[in-house]
Amino acid sequence: MGIVIRQSLKGIFVNYVGVLLGMFVQLYIVTKYFNNPEVYGLTKVIYEVSLLLGTLALLGSGSAGMRFFPYFRDEKSGNNGFLYYYTLFPMVGIVFFTIVYLVFRSPIEAYFGAKSALFNDYYYYVIPLMAVLALWSWGENYANINMRIAIPKAVREVGMRLIMVCIYLAFGFGLLGVKGLIVSFICGYGVCMLTTLIYSLCIGSRELRHNWSFVSRDLREKVVRYSGFLLLSTISGNLMSQLDIFMLAGVKGLYSAGVYAIVLYMAEVVNMPSRNISAISAPLAAKAMKEGNMLEAESLYKQVSIHQMLASTVLLLIVYINLDNIFAIIPNGHIYAEGKWAVLFLGFAKVIFGTLNFGNTLISFSRYYYWTLIVTIVLTFITIGTNLYFIPLYGLTGAALATLIATVLSYSYQQYLVQVKLRTNPFTWRHLRVVVLLVALFAINWLIPSFQGWSPWADCIIRTSIVCCVAVVLIYYLHISEQINWFIATKLLRRK
Repeated sequence: MGIVIRQSLKGIFVNYVGVLLGMFVQLYIVTKYFNNPEVYGLTKVIYEVSLLLGTLALLGSGSAGMRFFPYFRDEKSGNNGFLYYYTLFPMVGIVFFTIVYLVFRSPIEAYFGAKSALFNDYYYYVIPLMAVLALWSWGENYANINMRIAIPKAVREVGMRLIMVCIYLAFGFGLLGVKGLIVSFICGYGVCMLTTLIYSLCIGSRELRHNWSFVSRDLREKVVRYSGFLLLSTISGNLMSQLDIFMLAGVKGLYSAGVYAIVLYMAEVVNMPSRNISAISAPLAAKAMKEGNMLEAESLYKQVSIHQMLASTVLLLIVYINLDNIFAIIPNGHIYAEGKWAVLFLGFAKVIFGTLNFGNTLISFSRYYYWTLIVTIVLTFITIGTNLYFIPLYGLTGAALATLIATVLSYSYQQYLVQVKLRTNPFTWRHLRVVVLLVALFAINWLIPSFQGWSPWADCIIRTSIVCCVAVVLIYYLHISEQINWFIATKLLRRK
């Protein structure tokens, strides 16, 4: 786990620099200068549609590349033409899904037309953004295969947000209209995509020469079958994860989608640690599963799960106890305060995701990968049904509740598969200690008097500082993580 810890710590540092920038962008610039959340909702819907198509355009090459790279690895031969085959997938996918998007223009415009007609005015802008996002993900995945995540994370979490600061300020000061905002938005992502591609190709093999005879019929069939499955799974899985904002825009309009996007960002903070730990652990999981080393795979699962549960739980608590302060501090906070319960529901969904998502990685690298497809399709219909039921009743809170229900059902079934097929589970007594920690921290927060009447900033700083200090002490004495205890003992307490 040495390289996992090193790369994860670098990634976490980058992520939280990005979080600070993101908080400034989302909770100050957007709320201050986008007086009408409808325009911000437009940017989010264009992004989400482009992200869905861009993810599909990869044709499953992200996980497939991770799983089958060990079969190609050979530095002397330039990894046997791996880069050529890996590049071929998104090139074909971008062309194919561009055609699909154009063919289905009428039903897509009809869906958004009633409540989100502004989207239809920018329908074609999705195509270049889709290509940019697909190639950006390709570059990040290639860096991940080479077990380097810090720089790509810095580009995504810091670089992109700095660019967004400039774009949103230009819009806020009237230097850009809505069209200029969307064009600049796409160009900003393009700059980050090119930066990541250049870095990824510098750290990995750039050899495009290939030998078709190396790819045996058996390996070719495995890759095609696995990638085809991932494509079908991605259609259902990504659609399920993005249905909330799609359906909210269609049922309630871009205004509600814009408010929901801000609320969703608050909950996304909870998910930050999982982006690093899972990403850098995935190549190790692929290697362990290829070698049939289930003891190593289970050890990875337990370590990833406990660290992600610990981090996401503490972060959710910190966000939740400060929600009133956040809504009091941010410009036009009264507009977004209706999303308080949505933050909680989405936050719980992120905790479940962080705790159990590595099980999906293990399943995807095993011979049982196809089992997840049927349940994903079923859960997609469940998500559609719950969104159709709850959104008209509760608006954005209903969308968040539907997401939580789908997450609970999805990861419960996934863990059942992991347990039955791989005979592996992530749970230890340390997970129970995290629950004890959460209860204790909630009680501590309840005992802290309110300073909001004096200043929301003061209340936020005092409350967060006390809870974090107590959290560090309790984490150490509850022995939740050996790695964290070692860090506290050697770096903070200076013990040898």
